[in-house]
Amino acid sequence: MTRRPLARYALRAVSLATALGLWQLLTSLDVDLWLRFSQFPTATDIARAFTGRLSGGDYWTDLADSLTRILTGFALAAVAGVATGVLVARSRLAEDLLGPVLEVIRPIPAIALVPVAILLFPSNEQGIVFITCTAAFFPVLVSTRHAVRALTPVWEEAVRTMGGGRLRILGSVVLPGALPGIFGGLSVGIGVSWICVISAEMISGQYGVGYRTWQDYTVVNYPGVFVGMVTIGVLGWVTSTAVELLGRRLTRWLPRTSYVPGGRTRTSRPLAVPAHADGKPEHKAQPEQQGENETEEARDEHLV
Repeated sequence: MTRRPLARYALRAVSLATALGLWQLLTSLDVDLWLRFSQFPTATDIARAFTGRLSGGDYWTDLADSLTRILTGFALAAVAGVATGVLVARSRLAEDLLGPVLEVIRPIPAIALVPVAILLFPSNEQGIVFITCTAAFFPVLVSTRHAVRALTPVWEEAVRTMGGGRLRILGSVVLPGALPGIFGGLSVGIGVSWICVISAEMISGQYGVGYRTWQDYTVVNYPGVFVGMVTIGVLGWVTSTAVELLGRRLTRWLPRTSYVPGGRTRTSRPLAVPAHADGKPEHKAQPEQQGENETEEARDEHLV
């Protein structure tokens, strides 16, 4: 039997508390075996620094700036990546024209485009948004392209048989069928965006979580550095979870696979077979049916 959601949350809380307790123990005792924990701030030092940051206005300003850059760049990348992925997957002409250029640019790390952004854009703010957009664009593009190409042609032929045109096929077959792959790319893209926006802020930013983390490092404020790292991790987790939950809401029509430990599968009793007056079954055994659909909380609780 699987654990209930409350028990799983408690187990995760215990896991996190154990990790923090181990961190506190190793750093407070200045343990130096091979890894030099004596150089690390303790968990209590980081907690005090975090409390001090929360009471200041600079922390919230940096948070708002980083979130604005992420959401702007990611929104642009989502629209452009999905549109380009569908276009390349559905049109040979677009694939021939855009494919070589995209494949040459795709392996270039987004952070390596910082000099290009400085030369192209009149302000650092626009350059950081450009880098964030570029970082998320290619995961979304590749996932969308593969998802569209993996669609079965039977669905498209069925729409055409009923008189549907290209727009009807796009709206009722291509986009709904590719949604799981699209949201897979969006989930990866939001994580890559956080990596690149923090790096860009460290290099050319004036505000933001990455900029503040780098400033703390230059003045040897290591508890402040870890405050920035924790902030980045929490923000990345929250945004990626939001993308995954949105994807689950928009693909509620898809069948869900329940996780059962140990490789066991859930089975349900077969339907009762009605019988004739003579006691013989009306027809042969029905195939087993799945249980009732899981509630939204049960389907989504593993994400939080």
